[in-house]
Amino acid sequence: MENKLSAIKEWLDTGSINIFGLPMSGKDTQGIKLAESLGAKFLSSGMIIRAMEKQTANNYSASGSLIPTNVFYEWVLPYFERRDLFKYPLVLSSIGRWQGEEDQVMSIARGAGHEIKAVILLNVSEEDVKTRFEAAKKLNDRGERQDDQDLAVFQTRLTEFREKTLPVIQHYKVLGLLIEVNGNQSREDVFNEIVEKLYQKASLSHS
Repeated sequence: MENKLSAIKEWLDTGSINIFGLPMSGKDTQGIKLAESLGAKFLSSGMIIRAMEKQTANNYSASGSLIPTNVFYEWVLPYFERRDLFKYPLVLSSIGRWQGEEDQVMSIARGAGHEIKAVILLNVSEEDVKTRFEAAKKLNDRGERQDDQDLAVFQTRLTEFREKTLPVIQHYKVLGLLIEVNGNQSREDVFNEIVEKLYQKASLSHS
């Protein structure tokens, strides 16, 4: 494992890995673990947006809909150019979820020295994430996130992913950046598959 992580670090340099998946698919869980393993910094669009909503007294995400693209550009994209992140690789959680945003994300990331080198899709079915949603509600382990409190809002998030984010993922696939991972395994097995497939991509880049 350590040899594979070292090879991924060398290949990634200060580049970025962007992780996508349905709500409750484990993007942040896997992203944080991957960032720690690679000595990278973790950036979650959801975390950034919720912090900015609190700071600005806006509540775009309460309905489950994606925030407007112009707000996304204003709030999230400047993180790529932060000086404290300059020398680090980045692991991203769903940065650029609305079709059309991906080109701007790739451009800004590349210009800041954080070129997107891989995009991971955690494949989990809508039925499975609904089951996870119900379990999380019973356990109350998602804190006070408004978008995780109501089933109707959660359904909206699933629709937004299907209609707006899947085309983004397809675009990354066309570009040869997409890595698909089975998200229905244990957390450890999901992480191991992510590392294995990133290692394969890193190895191909040197061949």
